[in-house]
Amino acid sequence: MAHIDYYLSPMSPWVHMAGTRPARIAQAAGATLRYKPLDPSALFHRTGGKVLADRHESRKAYRLQELQRWSDRLGVPIKLQPAFFPTNPAPASYAIIAAQETGGGDMAALVTGLSRACWEEDRNIAEDEVIRDCLSAAGFDPSLAFSGMLQGAEIYPRNLEDAVEQGVFGVPFFVMGEARFWGQDRLDFLAEAAGVQI
Repeated sequence: MAHIDYYLSPMSPWVHMAGTRPARIAQAAGATLRYKPLDPSALFHRTGGKVLADRHESRKAYRLQELQRWSDRLGVPIKLQPAFFPTNPAPASYAIIAAQETGGGDMAALVTGLSRACWEEDRNIAEDEVIRDCLSAAGFDPSLAFSGMLQGAEIYPRNLEDAVEQGVFGVPFFVMGEARFWGQDRLDFLAEAAGVQI
């Protein structure tokens, strides 16, 4: 059975654009999908990237144009200047990790719910109330926002180390066997490699 590692940050607008497509690809291919949230700032530092604040103004302007283009193309709403971006992605990432380890809900719904909270609803995904709401809406025990913190805090840095070892340098990033796919705009290639269409 094929396996896909999905490296992400719930704070990434490009993860927001990916939506549920990674899960749909995995399901159609009969593949397992492992969500691996990590700290994007630490990943950039380790792999030669720059956080948004440190990028040239021309890159920042182009990013906004691309986000709007993809929003229009995919029909995914987005606020280009959300009220709570950037924010600390760790609490939401811990919840994703804990939910995945515990099971019982819809992981794709959780990830998209958190990204939607940031990029459509002007909610702060670093806040417990927002995380609890997203957990509950995706069918998970909302208490994981608290009870899963220790487990999440242990796995979160390990995901970063795994990412660096796997050649990951941005999010979203997908690893399937020896194949690497960076960005939501490469999901068609991931689907093709998995032998499916979405």
